[in-house]
Amino acid sequence: MTGPIGRRALGMAGLGAGLLAAPRLSLAQAPHRLKFTLDWTIHGGYSFAVAAERNGLFRKYNLEMPINRGYGSGRVPIDIAAGTYELGFGDLTPQLRFMAENPDRNLVCIAVLYDRSPLSATVRMDGPIKEPKQLAGKTLAAPEFDGGRQIFPVFAQAIGIDLASINWMSVSPELREPMLVQKRADGITGFVTSTALSLKALGMDLPQQRIFYYRDAGLDFYGSGLVTTRAVLREKPEAIRAAVGALTEGMVWAYRNPNEAIAALKAREALTDVAIEAERQKLAFDQMLLSDPVRQNGLSYVEAARLRRQIDATVDTFKLPTRPTPEQAFTDEFLPPKNLRML
Repeated sequence: MTGPIGRRALGMAGLGAGLLAAPRLSLAQAPHRLKFTLDWTIHGGYSFAVAAERNGLFRKYNLEMPINRGYGSGRVPIDIAAGTYELGFGDLTPQLRFMAENPDRNLVCIAVLYDRSPLSATVRMDGPIKEPKQLAGKTLAAPEFDGGRQIFPVFAQAIGIDLASINWMSVSPELREPMLVQKRADGITGFVTSTALSLKALGMDLPQQRIFYYRDAGLDFYGSGLVTTRAVLREKPEAIRAAVGALTEGMVWAYRNPNEAIAALKAREALTDVAIEAERQKLAFDQMLLSDPVRQNGLSYVEAARLRRQIDATVDTFKLPTRPTPEQAFTDEFLPPKNLRML
């Protein structure tokens, strides 16, 4: 399969014809309730979700879904599988890794809202590391569930360095960037939308950072998406459809109204640094949202061949026991129509 993953994918994943025929949400029903988590602290890169919540989109979709902060993309699929949350938003590669390691947990991605991966490693511009290969033998700081750390082995293999040479410094999320600023670590990993602006807030502006994007090593991976389980899809199809619709519309609205989206974030999070978070939001849109496929086809346009490359790189690097097919890993059945996904 080389084209986009179509709506037949859900049936191929074994969800059954009954779900395919599930009725659209009705505002006459009781509110749709879901337990939802992001993969990190609530910042400008998540303005779309906050705007959807505060500006009436959740209400429009008859949705009650509190937005909870997360603790790393690697943690999201674990929490979803455990039932701590029913819907999660995070980087797709850790989701794929979890699917391959735990096929019996029946996780599935139902929307990709950030088309390009933000995974990166960052070092000091004034330091001795000038190219990714020079990370070999160095100390990198990151939380254990950080997506950049979780997927670093794939990056290491792509750039040709020995993963065993890396000395990992495990830190809490709030201590990651200070380790680089204080020169206690040679580099850090993570989403560039988190690391770059958090470093700037600590006095290390972007020109003082040397950022190695994993995608520049040939890892043209999809970025962040929504993940749930097939059990939740069977039990709460209308709630999932409502959540995907609200968050998709929220992303389109935030892209078209960036200042208002940051205002919504400030209204929710009183300590928001508006200047920093507006810049973080722009970085997320520029580096993760905007791509030729999104411009041409709208949000969550997933091609089987591209997703298969991401699956293969993940499975091969970690020598995982199973290899999900693109149709098992992703379904577009719960997406809103294309016209509502166009930026």
